Amino acid sequence: MAKQKRNVVTHGMSGKIGDLLVFRQLAGKTVVSKMPAVSNKVTEAQLAQRRKFQRAVLYAGGVATDPELSEAYAGKTKPGQTFRNLAVADYLHAPDIEMIDLSGYHGKPGDVIRIEVADDFVVREVKVVITNPDGTLVEEGFATPAPIGYEWTYTATVANDDLSGDRIDVFASDTPGNITEKTAEL
Repeated sequence: MAKQKRNVVTHGMSGKIGDLLVFRQLAGKTVVSKMPAVSNKVTEAQLAQRRKFQRAVLYAGGVATDPELSEAYAGKTKPGQTFRNLAVADYLHAPDIEMIDLSGYHGKPGDVIRIEVADDFVVREVKVVITNPDGTLVEEGFATPAPIGYEWTYTATVANDDLSGDRIDVFASDTPGNITEKTAEL
């Protein structure tokens, strides 16, 4: 993609020239790119992605009707990005659970499990579920976010004498309701 600061010939242009070039405006600049290839074949995966993108656009439209939420999205945009762009991206990408640190968990009340979670916009909540190897629930609850950064902490409330084979399931959700799950075993 070719970019120039200002070109009197192409300044403000948008549209296509034949089947070779496409001109468009992006963040106040004229961007020139090659005409995209078009195929008449549509796969199930493409149809599914189109439906997902359509729901993302509808979600962004809903964000536009909520002044508080649209202002929150607008506050996190990058140059050349609108709050609607960010809302669509947020809908299309679930949170990413980057790390589950079990080094501070020894089965005692007050032990801490650290979790790092990232998202396009905001991670709304992180839930932790601890189960024994036979599937019986030890405890579950919500982690607390750190004031700054991507770290969340879960503080154990129940004594757990035998940790061998225990399973820690972490569920992270974002504003549009996407949920990511990651499991760690002791």
